[in-house]
Amino acid sequence: MTEKKFTQEYNADQIQVLEGLEAVRVRPGMYIGSTSQKGLHHLVWEIVDNSIDEALAGYCDNITVAIEKDNWIRVEDNGRGIPVDVQEQTGKPALEVILTVLHAGGKFGGGGYKVSGGLHGVGASVVNALSTNLEARVHRDGNIYAMSFEKGEVVKNLEIIGSTTSTGTTIRFKADPTIFQETTVYEYDILRTRIRELAFLNKGITITLRDERLEEVKEETFYYEGGILEYVVMLNENKDPIHEAIYIQSEMDGKEVEISMQYNSGYSSNILSYANNINTHEGGSHESGFKTALTRIINSYGKKNNIIKEKETLTGDDVREGLVAIISIKHPNPQFEGQTKTKLGNSEMSTITNKLFSEEFDRFLLENPKVAKIIIEKAIQAARARIAAKKARESTRRKNALEFTNLPGKLADCSSKDASQCELFLVEGDSAGGSAKLGRDSNFQAILPLRGKILNVEKVRIDRVLASDEIRSLITAAGMGIGEGMNVDKLRYHKIVIMTDADVDGSHIRTLLLTFFFRYMKELIEAGHIYIARPPLYGLKVGKKVYYSFNEDELKNDIDNYAKDKKYSVQRYKGLGEMNAEELWETTMDPQTRRMYKVSIDDAIIADAAFDTLMGEKVEPRRKFIEENALNVVNLDI
Repeated sequence: MTEKKFTQEYNADQIQVLEGLEAVRVRPGMYIGSTSQKGLHHLVWEIVDNSIDEALAGYCDNITVAIEKDNWIRVEDNGRGIPVDVQEQTGKPALEVILTVLHAGGKFGGGGYKVSGGLHGVGASVVNALSTNLEARVHRDGNIYAMSFEKGEVVKNLEIIGSTTSTGTTIRFKADPTIFQETTVYEYDILRTRIRELAFLNKGITITLRDERLEEVKEETFYYEGGILEYVVMLNENKDPIHEAIYIQSEMDGKEVEISMQYNSGYSSNILSYANNINTHEGGSHESGFKTALTRIINSYGKKNNIIKEKETLTGDDVREGLVAIISIKHPNPQFEGQTKTKLGNSEMSTITNKLFSEEFDRFLLENPKVAKIIIEKAIQAARARIAAKKARESTRRKNALEFTNLPGKLADCSSKDASQCELFLVEGDSAGGSAKLGRDSNFQAILPLRGKILNVEKVRIDRVLASDEIRSLITAAGMGIGEGMNVDKLRYHKIVIMTDADVDGSHIRTLLLTFFFRYMKELIEAGHIYIARPPLYGLKVGKKVYYSFNEDELKNDIDNYAKDKKYSVQRYKGLGEMNAEELWETTMDPQTRRMYKVSIDDAIIADAAFDTLMGEKVEPRRKFIEENALNVVNLDI
C-alpha cells in the first residue's frame, strides 16, 4: 500500500454544525430543488400544502392565495389555526416550532394528520428561512395571535393582538432576493395552474387566487364539486368524448383510491396520476395497478360477451387509445422514488388500486353495456391498426448498431458510440442537410435530413404514423423503438436537435416534430434529450469580420458596437440553406458558440391541450386560440 501524505488534519474541528435553519440558507437547493423561478414558486406550495392538509383532515374548506404588491405572498385558510400552546420538547409555542425547526409539525406520527401532501415537501420552516420577512397570524381559541420573523429568526415573539370568533391561519412572506437571485417576481399563470389542479383533486374545497399587484385586482375562484370527474371533462373539452365520464372511489386498509376516466375519438392517451395531491409524473405502483386492471377487465368482459374473439387479446396500448384518466390516491405514508422523486414506490398500492378499480369498473361495464361496447370496439380498432403497423415497427429496429439498410445515404452518422456525447440534428431539407453534413464535427454529430413536412401524428393512428418514411427514419436513427417495446436505454444520441429555418414553414415543421415526440416519445422530453437549435437571423459584415445576431435588438447593438463610422452590410438569413458549412458550424452547431433551447414539459396538462388545440381535428378551438393570441405575437416574420 502506498503511503498517503496529508497536508491538513481531518478531525472534529473540521466538522461544521449548522444551527437551526442556517443549513437551509447555505444550501437552499437541497430543500426546494433550485433557487430559480421554480424554487420561488415552490415556497408558495409549501404553505398552501399545510392548508390543504387541514382540508383533507376535514377542518378547512376555504383557502386564499394572494400575490401582494412588492411580491409578498399571503396564504389564508379557515382551518383550526396552527396551535400556539407550548410544545413540551422545546418549551416554545408550537407556532414558533413549526416555523423555525426542520421536520416539525403534525405530520410525523403525532396523530395530527391521517394523510398529508405537505409531507413530501420540507415545510413552513424552510419558507421562513428563505424569506427576508415572514408574518404569521393565527385565529383560534377566541384570540388573534401574531408572530414575526426575519430570515428564519424570531423578531417579534408570540402575542395576542385581538379577539375573534373565527379560526384559521394566515402566513405572509417575502422571498429573499439574495437567495432567489434570478427572480422574486411571481407568475400568476404558474400559480393558477397548480391552484386549479388542487381544487380539482380536492372536491368541495374553494381556493381563491388574487393578484393584488394590479390597479384593478385580478381574482379567480376555483371550486369543483365533482372533483377529478370535472377534471377529466375539462381535459376532453376540445376532443370528441365517446361516452359520459366514469368516476370510481373506494377505500382499502386506510388507503383511498379515486379514478375518473373517459375515452375520446382521438388516438393518444393522457393518464395523470397523483399521490396525496402530488403529481407523480413518473407514474408508480398506483398507475401500474390501474393499467393492469384496465387491460384485464376489458379483455375479460369483451370475451365473455363475444365482442372480442376468443383467440384475440387486446394489449395495454390498444385499451388506452383515446383514454383520458386521472388516478388520485391518498396514502398515510407515501414513498416517492425516481429521478425527480415523482414516482410512487409503495408496492401495496399496485394491488390495492388494481383490486378496487377492477371491482368498480367491472360493475360499471355490466351496468352500462352500450358504453362497454363503444369502449371495447374502439380498442379493437386500435388492435387492428397495431397489427397493420407491426411490419413497419419491425423495420425501424436496427439489426445492429451500424446497419441502416432502410436509410441509404440519408443518415450521416457520427463515429462515436458514446450516446451521452452524441448529437443527432434533424435538419429541414437537403440543402441545409448538405451544409450541416459538411460543417459538423463527425466525431459526435449525426445529421438526418427530413424532406418536407412530416405527418401530423395528432390526426392519425399508429399504423399511419409508422407508414411515414420520415418518421420511420427518425425512429430508426434514435434506436430506442416505439410503443410498449420502447427502451430509452438504447437511445443512441442524448441530444436530439431540431434544426429548422427561422420562418413560418420552419416553425410548422418544428411543431410537427414536437407533436410526434410529445405523443410517442414523451420520455425523451422528460429526460431532457430534445433541443431546438437557434440559428441567427442576421449577419453583420464589417470588413472581413462577421458578427451574428439573433434578433433585431442584438443587430442594433452590434451595429453600434462594431460598425460605427465604418462600411458594413447586413445579411438577413431566410433559411439554413443560405449558410455555407463554415457559417452553419460557427453559428448553430459549435458547442462553444451556438444557442439552443432545451425542450421541457413544466405542465403536461397545458402541453397536451396546446398540441390538441393546434394540431387536432377541431378547427374552432384553433381559430379561438389564434384570435386570442394573435395580438401577443411580436415581430412576426412571414
